[in-house]
Amino acid sequence: MVPSPQEVKDALHERLLGHLTHPDPVYQALLQEYPSRGGKMLRGLLVIYAGLAHGATLEASLWAGTALELFQNWVLIHDDIEDGSEERRGRPALHRLYPMPLALNAGDALHGEMWGLLIRGLNEGLFGPEVLAEFHQVVHRTAYGQHLDLLWTLSGHLDLTPEDYLRMVAHKAAYYTAVAPLRLGALLSAKTPPALYEEAGLKLGIAFQIMDDVLNLEGDQAYGKELAGDLYEGKRTLILIRYLQEAPKEERIRAEALLSLPREAKPEAEVRWLWQNLLVSGAVAWAKEEARRLAQEGLGALIPYLDTLPGREATSHLQNLLTALVERRA
Repeated sequence: MVPSPQEVKDALHERLLGHLTHPDPVYQALLQEYPSRGGKMLRGLLVIYAGLAHGATLEASLWAGTALELFQNWVLIHDDIEDGSEERRGRPALHRLYPMPLALNAGDALHGEMWGLLIRGLNEGLFGPEVLAEFHQVVHRTAYGQHLDLLWTLSGHLDLTPEDYLRMVAHKAAYYTAVAPLRLGALLSAKTPPALYEEAGLKLGIAFQIMDDVLNLEGDQAYGKELAGDLYEGKRTLILIRYLQEAPKEERIRAEALLSLPREAKPEAEVRWLWQNLLVSGAVAWAKEEARRLAQEGLGALIPYLDTLPGREATSHLQNLLTALVERRA
């Protein structure tokens, strides 16, 4: 019998924290800070149910799911430092709780633990080297997407198109959020992932990130990150790109002047002005429609194929999780 998502989530969380114990309590606290905050763990759950749906063992699937959650947590630590973020999962970002060099080192440590966990799984015969190669692809693509995202902000580049955004997000967030879990499910059972997993998975992952950008403007306390933080950080979101393309010249000049300032120099009143303009401009509604279209296309292509997989009960959970991913619900 396939365990329920809550049972799998509990097991995943227990393994994640259990893998990050250390005799030095201060060091352990740093390593466990983000994982202990919980979160939906959707990516880890997707790996596990994708593995079970393809016929992999629960142990191998849990092992790979834990590794992807380690990836998620070390990337978030680094991302928060690079962006100067204030909050993560409803609490201060790690570099706001500890000196930044300690937070950065904790991220490096989690990265190392990810590879250590994968090497142990390989040595114990839980999966083949193809799984490690997929994790390298995850790091490789995510790092390039982050490079583009940071470069645009640091260089003050604002003359961007929606296609630029889609290319960046396909690397930064979409691949490890949706593509890699599906591909890992196949690889864990020694099967070759179909090209469909990347084609449809990218659409789901991009839809997820667009809705994350929307929630940064419209979210409530459950969102878990600083509202309008993207504006303070100068993120080139699909919403902002659309707004700048459509805004009257005077508004665009004013918005670009604000976005050219570093976070600490941005006047709160000006950020609020831009925030309200984005909400009423139609750019948010347009972005939501783009996310809806991509989600429908991705799910429409994936579900018929997933219905052919051997693990029927796990496949049902997998489909529900993919829907939850793009609808941004638990």
